[in-house]
Amino acid sequence: MDGLIVPPGQGRRIVTRAQEMTFKVTGADGGFASVFEVVVPPGFDSGAHFHSHSQEFFYLLEGELDLLSFEPKERSSDGWHDWEAPDGRRVVRAGAGSAMFVPEHTPHAFANRTGTPARMLFQCAPPPDHERYFEELADIFTSGASVDSEAVQRLRVRYDVTQLTPLHFTPARAGAGSAS
Repeated sequence: MDGLIVPPGQGRRIVTRAQEMTFKVTGADGGFASVFEVVVPPGFDSGAHFHSHSQEFFYLLEGELDLLSFEPKERSSDGWHDWEAPDGRRVVRAGAGSAMFVPEHTPHAFANRTGTPARMLFQCAPPPDHERYFEELADIFTSGASVDSEAVQRLRVRYDVTQLTPLHFTPARAGAGSAS
Protein backbone atom coordinates (compact mmCIF):
# COMPACT_ATOMS: atom_id res chain seq x y z
CA MET A 1 0.00 0.00 0.00
CA ASP A 2 1.21 3.50 -0.80
CA GLY A 3 0.93 6.57 1.37
CA LEU A 4 -1.18 9.60 0.61
CA ILE A 5 -0.24 13.22 -0.08
CA VAL A 6 -3.03 15.79 -0.30
CA PRO A 7 -1.85 19.23 -1.51
CA PRO A 8 -3.26 22.47 -0.07
CA GLY A 9 -6.76 23.17 -1.35
CA GLN A 10 -7.23 19.56 -2.46
CA GLY A 11 -9.63 16.91 -1.16
CA ARG A 12 -13.34 16.35 -1.54
CA ARG A 13 -15.27 19.40 -0.31
CA ILE A 14 -18.66 19.61 1.31
CA VAL A 15 -20.05 23.13 1.56
CA THR A 16 -23.25 24.10 3.37
CA ARG A 17 -24.52 27.36 4.83
CA ALA A 18 -23.14 26.25 8.19
CA GLN A 19 -19.70 24.82 7.39
CA GLU A 20 -17.13 24.04 4.78
CA MET A 21 -15.30 20.70 5.10
CA THR A 22 -12.52 19.23 3.01
CA PHE A 23 -11.92 15.50 3.38
CA LYS A 24 -8.15 14.97 3.66
CA VAL A 25 -7.98 11.29 4.73
CA THR A 26 -10.90 8.86 4.66
CA GLY A 27 -11.55 5.27 5.60
CA ALA A 28 -11.17 4.41 1.90
CA ASP A 29 -7.55 5.60 2.14
CA GLY A 30 -6.83 2.88 4.70
CA GLY A 31 -6.40 5.44 7.44
CA PHE A 32 -6.82 4.84 11.15
CA ALA A 33 -9.01 7.94 11.26
CA SER A 34 -10.98 10.35 9.12
CA VAL A 35 -9.27 13.74 8.80
CA PHE A 36 -11.03 16.92 7.68
CA GLU A 37 -10.08 20.56 7.29
CA VAL A 38 -13.05 22.57 8.54
CA VAL A 39 -13.88 26.26 8.13
CA VAL A 40 -16.15 27.33 10.99
CA PRO A 41 -18.02 30.54 10.15
CA PRO A 42 -18.94 33.20 12.70
CA GLY A 43 -22.17 32.27 14.45
CA PHE A 44 -21.72 28.47 14.23
CA ASP A 45 -22.22 26.43 17.43
CA SER A 46 -22.04 22.63 17.19
CA GLY A 47 -24.06 22.20 20.37
CA ALA A 48 -22.79 19.90 23.10
CA HIS A 49 -22.89 16.25 22.14
CA PHE A 50 -21.01 12.99 22.67
CA HIS A 51 -20.19 9.74 20.86
CA SER A 52 -20.23 6.27 22.40
CA HIS A 53 -17.95 4.63 19.85
CA SER A 54 -15.54 7.25 18.54
CA GLN A 55 -12.81 9.63 19.63
CA GLU A 56 -12.05 13.05 18.17
CA PHE A 57 -9.11 15.42 17.95
CA PHE A 58 -9.36 19.11 16.99
CA TYR A 59 -6.40 21.36 16.13
CA LEU A 60 -7.12 25.05 15.59
CA LEU A 61 -5.17 26.42 12.62
CA GLU A 62 -6.61 29.96 12.39
CA GLY A 63 -9.05 32.09 14.33
CA GLU A 64 -10.66 31.47 17.71
CA LEU A 65 -13.24 28.97 18.92
CA ASP A 66 -14.91 28.32 22.26
CA LEU A 67 -14.13 24.70 23.19
CA LEU A 68 -15.70 22.25 25.65
CA SER A 69 -14.43 18.74 26.44
CA PHE A 70 -15.58 17.59 29.89
CA GLU A 71 -18.52 16.18 31.80
CA PRO A 72 -20.13 19.13 33.62
CA LYS A 73 -21.35 19.12 37.21
CA GLU A 74 -24.79 19.69 35.76
CA ARG A 75 -25.96 19.44 32.15
CA SER A 76 -28.42 22.08 30.99
CA SER A 77 -30.31 21.37 27.79
CA ASP A 78 -30.41 24.95 26.50
CA GLY A 79 -26.69 25.73 26.24
CA TRP A 80 -23.18 24.64 27.20
CA HIS A 81 -21.19 27.88 27.39
CA ASP A 82 -21.67 28.19 31.16
CA TRP A 83 -20.99 24.55 32.02
CA GLU A 84 -18.42 23.83 34.72
CA ALA A 85 -16.54 20.60 35.42
CA PRO A 86 -16.43 19.18 38.97
CA ASP A 87 -12.78 20.31 39.19
CA GLY A 88 -13.67 23.91 38.20
CA ARG A 89 -12.68 23.79 34.51
CA ARG A 90 -14.83 25.86 32.19
CA VAL A 91 -15.22 26.47 28.47
CA VAL A 92 -12.01 27.81 26.89
CA ARG A 93 -11.64 30.50 24.22
CA ALA A 94 -8.88 28.89 22.14
CA GLY A 95 -6.65 30.38 19.47
CA ALA A 96 -4.43 29.03 16.70
CA GLY A 97 -2.22 26.18 17.89
CA SER A 98 -4.74 24.96 20.48
CA ALA A 99 -5.75 21.30 20.49
CA MET A 100 -8.67 19.39 21.99
CA PHE A 101 -8.89 15.61 22.43
CA VAL A 102 -12.30 14.04 23.07
CA PRO A 103 -12.53 10.47 24.40
CA GLU A 104 -15.65 8.33 23.97
CA HIS A 105 -18.69 9.38 26.08
CA THR A 106 -17.25 12.87 26.74
CA PRO A 107 -19.54 15.86 26.15
CA HIS A 108 -17.87 18.28 23.76
CA ALA A 109 -18.67 21.29 21.61
CA PHE A 110 -17.16 24.14 19.65
CA ALA A 111 -18.51 27.52 18.67
CA ASN A 112 -17.28 30.50 16.72
CA ARG A 113 -18.49 33.49 18.71
CA THR A 114 -16.19 35.93 16.92
CA GLY A 115 -16.71 37.96 13.76
CA THR A 116 -14.17 36.04 11.63
CA PRO A 117 -14.03 32.46 10.32
CA ALA A 118 -11.91 29.88 12.12
CA ARG A 119 -10.13 26.98 10.46
CA MET A 120 -9.33 23.68 12.15
CA LEU A 121 -8.03 20.22 11.44
CA PHE A 122 -10.50 17.64 12.73
CA GLN A 123 -9.74 13.96 13.14
CA CYS A 124 -12.10 11.19 14.25
CA ALA A 125 -11.65 7.48 14.73
CA PRO A 126 -12.66 4.99 13.70
CA PRO A 127 -13.60 5.88 10.12
CA PRO A 128 -15.87 6.14 8.14
CA ASP A 129 -18.95 7.06 10.26
CA HIS A 130 -18.15 10.79 10.53
CA GLU A 131 -17.55 10.95 6.78
CA ARG A 132 -20.96 9.46 6.07
CA TYR A 133 -22.61 11.61 8.73
CA PHE A 134 -21.29 14.84 7.19
CA GLU A 135 -22.19 13.73 3.65
CA GLU A 136 -25.76 12.91 4.64
CA LEU A 137 -26.08 16.02 6.81
CA ALA A 138 -25.05 18.17 3.83
CA ASP A 139 -27.74 16.44 1.75
CA ILE A 140 -30.36 17.32 4.40
CA PHE A 141 -29.16 20.95 4.62
CA THR A 142 -29.27 21.45 0.86
CA SER A 143 -32.47 19.52 0.08
CA GLY A 144 -34.91 22.37 0.68
CA ALA A 145 -35.61 25.78 2.13
CA SER A 146 -35.96 24.42 5.67
CA VAL A 147 -34.02 21.73 7.50
CA ASP A 148 -35.92 18.53 8.32
CA SER A 149 -35.13 18.24 12.05
CA GLU A 150 -36.55 14.70 12.23
CA ALA A 151 -34.21 13.58 9.43
CA VAL A 152 -31.29 15.16 11.29
CA GLN A 153 -32.27 13.30 14.49
CA ARG A 154 -32.49 9.96 12.63
CA LEU A 155 -29.05 10.67 11.16
CA ARG A 156 -27.62 11.40 14.61
CA VAL A 157 -28.96 8.12 15.99
CA ARG A 158 -27.56 6.16 13.03
CA TYR A 159 -24.09 7.71 13.37
CA ASP A 160 -23.62 7.73 17.17
CA VAL A 161 -24.22 11.45 17.82
CA THR A 162 -26.06 12.06 21.09
CA GLN A 163 -26.98 15.75 20.97
CA LEU A 164 -27.20 17.37 24.44
CA THR A 165 -27.79 21.01 23.49
CA PRO A 166 -29.02 22.40 20.16
CA LEU A 167 -26.78 23.05 17.18
CA HIS A 168 -27.08 26.74 16.21
CA PHE A 169 -26.01 28.75 13.23
CA THR A 170 -26.74 32.45 13.07
CA PRO A 171 -24.72 33.94 10.21
CA ALA A 172 -22.89 37.13 11.11
CA ARG A 173 -24.13 40.33 9.52
CA ALA A 174 -21.76 41.98 7.08
CA GLY A 175 -19.48 44.35 8.96
CA ALA A 176 -20.39 42.92 12.39
CA GLY A 177 -17.63 43.00 14.96
CA SER A 178 -16.45 40.42 17.43
CA ALA A 179 -18.83 38.95 19.98
CA SER A 180 -17.73 37.46 23.26
